[in-house]
Amino acid sequence: MKKFFTPILLLASAAASAQTLGPLTVEKIMRDPKWMGTSPSDIRWSDDSKKIYFDWNPKAAERSPLFSITPTNIKPQEVGVEEERSMPPESGSWNKKHTLKTFEKNGDIYLSDVRTGKVTQLTSTTEREAIPVFTADESAVLFSKENNLYKLTLAKGELVQLTNFVKTASNAAKKSTDNQQTTYLKKQQLELFDIIKVEDKNRKLDSAERAEMALPKLKEIAFGDKRVSGVQLSPDGRYVTYRLIQAAEGARSGIVPNYVTGSGFTEDIPNRTKVGAPQSSSVSYVYDKKRDSVYAISTKEIPGIKDLPDYLKDYPKLLEDRKKANADRKVDIGSVIWSEDGKTAVVVVESQDNKDRWIMKLDAFSGKLSLLDRQRDEAWIGGPGTGGFFANGTLGFIDNQHFYYQSEASSYSHLYVVDVISGDKKQLTSGKWEVQTLRLSNDKKTFYFTANIEHPGITHFYKIPVTGGAPVKLTSMKGGNEVDLSPDEKWLAIRYSYSNKPWELYVQANKPGAKAVPVTKSTTAEFESYAWKEPEVISFKNRYGSDVYARVYQPKNPDPARPAVVFVHGAGYLQNVHYWWSSYFREYMFNNMLADNGYTVMDIDYTASSGYGRDMRTGIYRHMGGKDLTDQSDGVKYLVEKYGVNPKHVGLYGGSYGGFITLMALFTQPDVFAAGGAIRSVTDWAHYNHGYTSNILNEPFEDDKAYRQSSPIYFADGLKGRLLMLHGMVDQNVNYQDIVRLSQKLIELHKENWELASYPVEDHGFVQPSSWTDEYKRIYKLFEETLKGK
Repeated sequence: MKKFFTPILLLASAAASAQTLGPLTVEKIMRDPKWMGTSPSDIRWSDDSKKIYFDWNPKAAERSPLFSITPTNIKPQEVGVEEERSMPPESGSWNKKHTLKTFEKNGDIYLSDVRTGKVTQLTSTTEREAIPVFTADESAVLFSKENNLYKLTLAKGELVQLTNFVKTASNAAKKSTDNQQTTYLKKQQLELFDIIKVEDKNRKLDSAERAEMALPKLKEIAFGDKRVSGVQLSPDGRYVTYRLIQAAEGARSGIVPNYVTGSGFTEDIPNRTKVGAPQSSSVSYVYDKKRDSVYAISTKEIPGIKDLPDYLKDYPKLLEDRKKANADRKVDIGSVIWSEDGKTAVVVVESQDNKDRWIMKLDAFSGKLSLLDRQRDEAWIGGPGTGGFFANGTLGFIDNQHFYYQSEASSYSHLYVVDVISGDKKQLTSGKWEVQTLRLSNDKKTFYFTANIEHPGITHFYKIPVTGGAPVKLTSMKGGNEVDLSPDEKWLAIRYSYSNKPWELYVQANKPGAKAVPVTKSTTAEFESYAWKEPEVISFKNRYGSDVYARVYQPKNPDPARPAVVFVHGAGYLQNVHYWWSSYFREYMFNNMLADNGYTVMDIDYTASSGYGRDMRTGIYRHMGGKDLTDQSDGVKYLVEKYGVNPKHVGLYGGSYGGFITLMALFTQPDVFAAGGAIRSVTDWAHYNHGYTSNILNEPFEDDKAYRQSSPIYFADGLKGRLLMLHGMVDQNVNYQDIVRLSQKLIELHKENWELASYPVEDHGFVQPSSWTDEYKRIYKLFEETLKGK
């Protein structure tokens, strides 16, 4: 008996120990995340509302399989290959009764009948058909193919081409190549020879006869060197609206060298342009088929089209030149949104300087616009549901007379309705919270939306009548609730998490007070063996009197040195102080480890973070590294006063925007921060992309002041503490060139208290566990040596 007992006991002990995480180390927490368990993702409903599909990986397979459940049978079943292959995509266009859906799959158009489950393939070609929608009378499907719009009737299967976009019109006047000599000779031949006269007469007769016999041709619309986009047909079939986009000229793109390649040679990766590069422009047109005429949508009458931004007051000469020019600002017009009866068309117009968004009524007959709503922001237009880059945002018609949209006019993104006839506007939601997602019900009587009404860091799902009223809460679990409403609107698929509990799938009836039933359990025994901390969510007043929210991780046994670390989230406009599972899960675990080792850790939703309205969002306008950085310093002051932290033993770390703040902190607040780990950091905003940076800092050649006071490279001489920089060498977002330029600046400044760790195979978002482990071992070592004096 004894011979067999000992090995069995040892095996049991080994199995138990394999399920126990034990003390946290960088090596443990930075492994492939599968060790934690994989949460369900990409939740979507079947068109008939009978199944919920989701990606999940409970067995830690190489790839996450597809699973399904039904609202009444919640045991997950792995979906077979045949079923997965035949599934219609979630995207598509529904008919009014929500019984038919048309969609594109693999470049062809399909029709799904939800009542019978039958899916019919409408096209089968080598060309790509896309963007299918029903005609107003639902007798046909419209789709685009190679720039042109087509109509396929459902009853007869008749295919009709509706537009004829061509690079160059065939009837364009051809430039004659005749010179004086050839013209003379042709005229002479016609004069001298009867045979030439006969041939010329016959040629003219033949041409006239062919023209008479020919079927009417579609009008050719030439687009030349431009790109055709957004082709649409009005509900009555009379008007075609579209955009012609002119590519920018002279825009130079960067190159990212890739050193670790399969070929053994350095290979160049084409990359993005930098802020201030020439941008594409667009003009929107109407083609009136009845009048056979094409004309541009007029933007000259847009209110404020010539308004200049306030920042130009800092540059008197530039302001004077702009006033003299008196030019219209460049604008882009989004897709046309038609009322169901086809009598009213609405477009969203955005200025390319990011200061204005107009919601305009379009008179398709004349191409003229009239104002329904204007939102002006001297910083930049943004916030949930407001769109951008030809994306209209969350908006549409409730009925033929009322149009809904989101706006930050009240300083928070809320829901508005405008009467397109009278112009009267009504705000349906209000308060110091945001409407973050929005959906109109199938019967157009109810709005469903996600909002953070109870707390900036708690989201719930609500409904409200289209006429307004008090929001009715449909979810009940405190934390983060990501809701996918079933197509028949009877059920909620909820992806829910809490600050120390990763995302899981729940199902709930679409009724207030209904219980959410758990479907998945994804975390491993090893992950659950550690008591993950629930950070304390607090708020403090910054030096400007504003409320700033933060998470605090308190150590059970503070180190005698009373050290503290501030974690700075990335993206700028992002929220990390909340009650749901963070997308920064590795950093969350690292913060747990720091607290276990005697550090007090603070994680701040600094100025520019999302979830707090317009003033917070735009608080960094023209000065990144201003209020967003002083919030970090004010947070440290709060830690010193309330948590007994030693002010001389404070460090910080963060990636991307968090890395940028880390650099600015070490360079401009050296008496507050003794050490910093700056990961994939922006060092000079003039070298970042246009779409993000021009919103906040305008363009570098026009607002040089904003770039100089916002870019760490100009403040590198202020470095006193220990700086660790970490960067991926194939970073296609914040290019490795950025950190190389700063390194050269530090060398020229004769700074010695810095180092750079480079990761040859990593892009902006690190992938390899070995890279994650290496960088966080270095960061931990930095804090141990500088904040504890080891």
